Amino acid sequence: MQLPKLNFEDGFDFKIRTDKDKFFIYDLVRKTWLLLTPEEWVRQHWIHYYHYKKERNLSSLILEKKIELSGTTKRIDLLVTEKTLPKILVECKAPHIKLTEKTFEQTARYNSIVGAKEIILSNGMQHINAVFTENGYEFRRFEF
Repeated sequence: MQLPKLNFEDGFDFKIRTDKDKFFIYDLVRKTWLLLTPEEWVRQHWIHYYHYKKERNLSSLILEKKIELSGTTKRIDLLVTEKTLPKILVECKAPHIKLTEKTFEQTARYNSIVGAKEIILSNGMQHINAVFTENGYEFRRFEF
């Protein structure tokens, strides 16, 4: 499997294995092997970034949390918490998915339930960072 090089400051040491022509990646947070999809490749980069570069405890990283939105159940990709409070909502897309106003609005709707101060929308190649203020979202350049 040819994995794209993503736009992150450093490479990370991922555990990857194959089984019957399928690739799996080890998830540090859930302590299990997951099917390595393009979206999972992006999510695992963010997990490694927050754990190894930002020195966040694995317990502060919440993955695929269910939320209720307009009567339907959705799952958020990654929530970074601080003292159990939501701090950063990270929505991951596969590298070939364009980040558009529509995908940002989806992330903002999820955050209307979660209540994080900051959101990151990423396809691994491009990262959109926005901070919630009293006037709405303020977009910022993401700096590693």
